Amino acid sequence: MSAQAAGATQRMPPARRVAVVHDWLDTWGGGENVLAEILHAYPQADLHALVDFLPEGSRADLGGRRARTTFLQHIPGARKYFRRLLPVFPRAIESLDLAGYDLVLSSSHAVAKGVRTSTHQVHVCYCHTPMRYAWDLRAQYLGQTNLAHGLRGALVNRALDRLRDWDRATSSRVTAFIANSAFVRERIARCYDREAVVIPPPVDTDFFAPAKAPGAPPARDYYFAASRLVPYKRLDLIAGAFATLPQARLVIAGAGPEEARARAAARSNVEFVGHVSRERMRDLLRGARAFVFAAEEDFGILPVEAQACGTPVIAYGRGGVKETVRPLGQIRPTGLFFAEQTAASLAAAVMRFENERSRIDAAHCRIQALRFASGRFTAAYTDFVERTWRAAGAGP
Repeated sequence: MSAQAAGATQRMPPARRVAVVHDWLDTWGGGENVLAEILHAYPQADLHALVDFLPEGSRADLGGRRARTTFLQHIPGARKYFRRLLPVFPRAIESLDLAGYDLVLSSSHAVAKGVRTSTHQVHVCYCHTPMRYAWDLRAQYLGQTNLAHGLRGALVNRALDRLRDWDRATSSRVTAFIANSAFVRERIARCYDREAVVIPPPVDTDFFAPAKAPGAPPARDYYFAASRLVPYKRLDLIAGAFATLPQARLVIAGAGPEEARARAAARSNVEFVGHVSRERMRDLLRGARAFVFAAEEDFGILPVEAQACGTPVIAYGRGGVKETVRPLGQIRPTGLFFAEQTAASLAAAVMRFENERSRIDAAHCRIQALRFASGRFTAAYTDFVERTWRAAGAGP
């Protein structure tokens, strides 16, 4: 080896060990889209999570990786019931041994940001939200699971108080926060008293796109709603609104514990199609009159995927959708908002949409969605991580 080559080798920094920490892996959603992009950007990283029960069909998007998991993985019945172990999530996430890593990248909507780190490590947290059930949506969760009162309610509230205190305290373990929206940035400031930069999550606008095949345009003779059927998504509210609009057809995709509640609110003009493939989801979005969204969501990827397919959005006007949907009244509108999280308010919005839908252009919906294309996320995310790494004095 020449002296010049030897000198260059000596100046090269040692290999950087990277850990990526996700809350848990059991189904695929918006958080997993973010995780996949992070792993694509840092292919040398090791993946860690509380549990990993992800179906094999979804694992290819993670480069075939399996997560290094905690003791929760081995508890009998954990595959089905691990969420009921919420009070021990902090202990479990802290049991992960990350001492050998230089850079820790967490993707957190619950406890992933609370992993134990030391002063020599750089920890960048992509925060989907501070823990919903411990903070803003506690009353809603308890009320819809009949745990708001009585002894059980008191015990659950006490456990959530402890979880919130832990969540706040462990925010100091994070070197720098990334929020997925300005809405979440404000929540991070309020809950953790920390600043955050906003980098919207990636949306696959190549896959979610208008159909290219020649032929007649879609009939758009139905409204469409989709999500995991859990309390805060409010699919029961959507079904109830369309019960008062018998002339309007609604299709609901998704599965979850709130399915019975949503079905009870529905009438014959509402069709439940259950869990659907990614391809079927795209087809349903392409053919819908409008995508209906009733959650107060931190960002909300489905409304953006709908717009990417050229489909307008009717959404509850709070949370991340205010950053992704251009309502009637603005130039180049892509949808409209309803003001109250009630069936009556949504029904009125649907009737307004019927009267004014000609003002919304599918091309403008598509243009709006392209602001959130995956490539933009990856470039912004890696730039911020590397700047944080250099600012911490960890490397060149």
